[in-house]
Amino acid sequence: MSWYYIQGILIQSCYTLMVVLGLSVLTGYTGLFSFGHAGFVCIGAYISVICTMGFGLPYGVALLIAGLTAMIIGALLGRITLKLKGDYFCIATLGVGEAVRLIFNNVRIDTVINGRKFVLDGAKGISNVPLKTSFGVALAIVVVTVTATAFLLNSKHGRNMLAIREDELAAQMAGIDTFRYKMLAMCMSTLYAGIAGGMLAHYIGYLQPNMFQMVKSTEYTIMVIFGGMGSITGSVLGTVLLCALPELLRAIGDWRLVFYGLAVIIIMIVRPKGLMGGKELRVDLFFQWLAGLFKGKRKGAA
Repeated sequence: MSWYYIQGILIQSCYTLMVVLGLSVLTGYTGLFSFGHAGFVCIGAYISVICTMGFGLPYGVALLIAGLTAMIIGALLGRITLKLKGDYFCIATLGVGEAVRLIFNNVRIDTVINGRKFVLDGAKGISNVPLKTSFGVALAIVVVTVTATAFLLNSKHGRNMLAIREDELAAQMAGIDTFRYKMLAMCMSTLYAGIAGGMLAHYIGYLQPNMFQMVKSTEYTIMVIFGGMGSITGSVLGTVLLCALPELLRAIGDWRLVFYGLAVIIIMIVRPKGLMGGKELRVDLFFQWLAGLFKGKRKGAA
């Protein structure tokens, strides 16, 4: 297996982790399930490509605009739907995700912007997208995102989100503005999805609306549950494992999807709460363990 091939899997894991991490904040910390996140990835992908190919903007600026656009649409959706309870929120996000895909499936644009010819041909999508997403860039974006998310979720705001997930009524009685924190989780989640869409588009080199069907939203949700809801470490492990597994099983052809599904089922049976079970792999505890081990050896030597 060549490094170029491994690098491709790692880049795929990076932009997928962006979506899964945002979905983990929404689902694992506030208890809101979304089955339409592929739609926000789609928005980010198309907006970033329009920025780079249509307006000639730098890649970094295009990613930021893509993320903010997805976040604004997510905030508008949240304003309408976050007061819905249970399955109704899931159905609303599912409908929005499919609506976004169908809109891009039927929109056709053939124009010249700032002397640049730009063609968006509905179901045919967009080809010749500039390849800007390298492994170094993708890894840097993920490290910054994971660090920022960890700081937020380990703060008072993260604890308030957890309180909403455990018992929304009790959180309200404790004085927590539940709608505000749900909106914060929704905005973070859609921001990450939009940036991930831009990274995806500029790595693959082409876009089609069929790349963002409901099955993609389901895959993202599976990764969140597989890693462990409410765990950043679980999101990372679940994403890397489930992105790499189909590639490792590619030698057995179409049967790889059967074994992929079987592996997920086995983990759900053996570890119902996911790989990490809502816990984090803390670096400080590892260093404490090493210090204790070294101290014990010194005493033994004495």
